[in-house]
Amino acid sequence: MKRVAFLFPGQGSQAVGMGKAFYDEYADVKKRFQKADQLLGIELTQLMFEGPKEKLTETENTQPALLLAGIAVQTLLQKENIQPVMAAGHSLGEYSALVAAGALPFEEALPLVAKRGKLMEEAFPKGKGTMAAVLGMNQSDIEQTLQHLNADEVVDIANLNCPGQIVISGSKEGIDNAVALLKENGAKRVMPLNVSGPFHSRLMKSANEQFAKELDHITFDDARIPVYANVTAEPVTEKSSIKDLLIRQLYSPVRFEESVRNMLDEKVDAFVELGTGKVLSGLVRKIDRKAKTFAIQDPDSLNEFLTWYREES
Repeated sequence: MKRVAFLFPGQGSQAVGMGKAFYDEYADVKKRFQKADQLLGIELTQLMFEGPKEKLTETENTQPALLLAGIAVQTLLQKENIQPVMAAGHSLGEYSALVAAGALPFEEALPLVAKRGKLMEEAFPKGKGTMAAVLGMNQSDIEQTLQHLNADEVVDIANLNCPGQIVISGSKEGIDNAVALLKENGAKRVMPLNVSGPFHSRLMKSANEQFAKELDHITFDDARIPVYANVTAEPVTEKSSIKDLLIRQLYSPVRFEESVRNMLDEKVDAFVELGTGKVLSGLVRKIDRKAKTFAIQDPDSLNEFLTWYREES
């Protein structure tokens, strides 16, 4: 039996039309989408299929849309008796991984991530915070450079994605000044990201208290498989740890590269990205160019994966 790890993307992977090919072809997916609309009390399906893009990109819509797209694919794989040996997600994607692992019920996860998105939007004044991707510079050099910012210019490392790609997050003024400093100090490129807030920075801490209250109403179970947590890059299965890690995740760096390296140590045969886009598959190959990856986002890519999975080793 082949050992596969499931990966679930976070914000940035959303696209108008996401999930529609599966919806049109599979009755189980259609039911899942209809259930999501009912749970949220909005026409999420229509928004995912038709846009407008600006509305879909709003954090409180993007987060449930991505979770729904990923879990719809996981439902199809489950029907094929394909179970991962481990899972991980990038930021929001960690919630999808927990659903896939049986630690978090889908019916509770969907409204929870919509609320999470709303709280993240409200945690810092709109337009006053942002993020940027730093290419070609290591973590230590970035941290040393950021120390030269003024004390009131808050900038933190937000995502450790792969060698040579690290994302910073903070106040708009802080990021603007950090971009100039990082270019002076050896970064190949620094690209501002089209996001609505300083996610995974200490500026998100104001959302903590309210989000912790939301999590108090959620029914967690022990995970059936290890889920590699963003905060620690280590596997977690105990429900007692999951809640604390999700709270800390709001303002802590996403340690994706480290998570993938730890998963590779467990000898997986392939990493399978579920839902929409190929962002995480691309990052995995930059971490280890020999790693086998699949990105399942339509029936063709699903069939390609199923063909490989059923081949004799």
